[in-house]
Amino acid sequence: MSDPDIAVLRQTIHGVGAPELAEILRERLPDHEVALARTPSEERTLLETARIAVGPSLDADLLDTAENLELFACVYAGTNHLPLDALADRGVAVTNASGVHGPNIAEYVVGAMIGHAREFHRAYRQQSRREWRSYPTTELYGSTVAVVGLGAIGEAVVDRLSGFDVETVGVRYSPEKGGPTDEVYGFDRIHEAVIDAAYVVLACPLTDTTRRLVDAELLRTMRPDAVLVNIARGAVVDTDALVHALRSNRIRGAALDVTDPEPLPEDHPLWGLGNVTITPHNAGHTPAYFERVADVLVENVERLASVEGDDDGDSDDADVGLRNRVA
Repeated sequence: MSDPDIAVLRQTIHGVGAPELAEILRERLPDHEVALARTPSEERTLLETARIAVGPSLDADLLDTAENLELFACVYAGTNHLPLDALADRGVAVTNASGVHGPNIAEYVVGAMIGHAREFHRAYRQQSRREWRSYPTTELYGSTVAVVGLGAIGEAVVDRLSGFDVETVGVRYSPEKGGPTDEVYGFDRIHEAVIDAAYVVLACPLTDTTRRLVDAELLRTMRPDAVLVNIARGAVVDTDALVHALRSNRIRGAALDVTDPEPLPEDHPLWGLGNVTITPHNAGHTPAYFERVADVLVENVERLASVEGDDDGDSDDADVGLRNRVA
């Protein structure tokens, strides 16, 4: 096995394996040696010489042999599972895949809102019974949408909503930063943010602040015709409070790609509610995932190369300005 510049570690995401990512990188980085690890021993061997590793995780014990490693490109948005302190001690920069889910999850959110506005879930039930019966629907057009979390996914959602002439309200940790929404609130003012919203979209990370953020009190503040869309994490919502609100028509409905617990048990009451649509945590599913991961990595490889080509020869990663750098 030749000494590579880039080692692609074992991984399967959305049903697509590491060989496809390796092939994409070879096509887009023809001047670099890209090697694919198929076994644990091959990963260890490749990490002995590779300058860049691409994968979902990296065990701390492998760092002892990864003497040349400069960059670990995590293919997930979250990096808390990584040995960040150990990587920092070794001078290894870490980037994530934040933003790669923006287009596909934003489409899911808009689709969920349209589906609930046009009552598609009711249509599916009636179709299964071969029942021809008209029912009332609403419009997404002209409504108010509250987006909780204005990261890459939240911003993509707001962007996709621009053609529907909706009023948008954003919630973020630092409201003074502003955002793409018509108004921006902090989490301490979330009740004000959702009070007029026909749709409340959860696109925030799970933190101490956001855990059980959507509780009985917030559900009581929301409009009775509001729909909750959760593509964040299940624990952002108090599930028992949500079930009660849905059963009592406290809110109109919910579209849930994530739940708490997850997977949702077969006997859970959410399955039996007609005003709920549930998907198995696959809003992020897209055949373009590795292409978008490659977008981030290719840009960072070029930035590293530009620094190494400087006349002074200084290649300090701290000054490179790597895209999606987290450590």
